[in-house]
This record gives sequence, C-alpha cells and structure tokens, in this order.
Amino acid sequence: MTHQLVLKKPLAFFDLETTGINIAKDRIIDICIAKALPNGEVVVKTHRVNPGMPIPVESSMIHGIFDEDVKDAPPFKSVARTLAQFLEGCDLAGFNCNRFDVPLLVEEFLRANVDFDMKNRRLVDAQRIFHLMEPRNLSAAYRFYCGKELLNAHSAEADTLATLEVLDAQVQKYVGRMAKDDNGQDVVFQNDVDMLHNLTANKNVDLAGRMIVNEKGEEVFNFGKHKGLPVLDVLKKEPSFYDWMLKGEFPLDTKRRLTEIRLRMFANGFNGKK
Repeated sequence: MTHQLVLKKPLAFFDLETTGINIAKDRIIDICIAKALPNGEVVVKTHRVNPGMPIPVESSMIHGIFDEDVKDAPPFKSVARTLAQFLEGCDLAGFNCNRFDVPLLVEEFLRANVDFDMKNRRLVDAQRIFHLMEPRNLSAAYRFYCGKELLNAHSAEADTLATLEVLDAQVQKYVGRMAKDDNGQDVVFQNDVDMLHNLTANKNVDLAGRMIVNEKGEEVFNFGKHKGLPVLDVLKKEPSFYDWMLKGEFPLDTKRRLTEIRLRMFANGFNGKK
C-alpha cells in the first residue's frame, strides 16, 4: 500500500476497538496503526490485547471481539513501549480520533506508565474534514438525492418542498434495503410511515428532550443533577423539584409532560409521604 500525502514526518493512522466508550474506564482490545512515511510507503502493525476486564456483550456485537478472543492476548502494558517506539516522531490521524481514539490511547499509555508526549504532534481527523467538506444539511441532501441545487434555501416554502422531494427520493432509493435502528436491530426499509417513524423518532418524553425514555422504558431526567434518574423517583424524594421546574424557564410542553407524570404518580396511589 502507498499514499500520495505530502509529509515532512510520518503520519500514523490508527483505530481502536474497545470495551466501551468511557475514556476513563474502558480499555483497548484491538489497535491497528498504519504509518504513512514521507517516501510514500505505509507500514502496518496490528495488536490484539487483553483488556483485563470482561468485554460487554453490546460492545462485542459491534466489533465481533469476545472474551474468548482475547484471553491469551497480552495486556496493553506489555505492548505499550513497542507501540510508543513505533509512534515516535509521528503525527497522528484517524476517523473521529480527536474525540475518542487519541484520548483513550493516551489514557492507556498513562496507565502503563509509558511517557507518550503529545506536545509536538499534529492531529488530523478525517471525520472532521468529511463533515466540513460534505455538509449534512438540506441543501446537501437535495443535491445528493434529487440531483438539483436548492434555490432560496432557508425560505419556508423552498425548504418544505425540498424536504418532501428528499424523503420521496430516499424511499425510492432505500426501499427493501436493510438499516439498523438506534438499538442496533436490523430493519427492512419500507415505504411505510410507521416504519419511517420508528426508524427516525427519538426517545424524548417531552419535545425539548429534558426527559427521555431509558433502556428499561423508564422516564428519566436528561439534564442537571438528576440526569439519568427516573422522574418518578425524583418527584417522590424531592417534591420541590417539580415546583422549581414549573417556575423555571422550561418549555410549556416540558412542564405539561412533567405534570402528567406527577398526576399519574398520585393516581397510582402515592400519597406524598416518603
């Protein structure tokens, strides 16, 4: 493999497969580094490592790596110095690397007591370039799906009619193809509004998303000190939080939905005593 990048020093592309997405808690289980050299050559190294913790099933379902696959692999600490030497003098590149891969890699080096200095390294994120150069807005969608330029963008009528054309073209393009919903389940793309709703709807309880439905089907707060806590539990333990929200600058729809949950709580027998 070769490249045509103009480089003054090696540019190391890398990607991680991990136990999860928490930089502080999760661990690397697979790392590949493709070092692009200034002479056009590419040197590739791949290491599978034992994270020293169980790999959650939901993560394994994404990358296909299970506990059995890493049981005999070395821990990251065993390969850390080799990786650091391979990356010595390199700038770094990846896809969404600035937000996840780079911070997690540095975290792993720190845990292994390996000095991996980032001060003189340039970071190049191909995802950021993708988003900058290929905007994901209505004009771009209209050009991609309909093959036309959107005139009078941001006028209500032009945007409305363009959105209709885009959805009509999307259905024609994707009908019968497989898609994955937010739960990672395969669904067949259909010319059916119920299906389109299920595929695109969010889990908001209120339209502003101050409350959402969690994986257990519970209504939970999605902001502030009670983020992630069931709304019913908060209302029972801290009744004044309801009054604070009703007096606060929250949308009327949020206050309405919160009141509905509170009324349902009393209808189910809660008497206000802790």
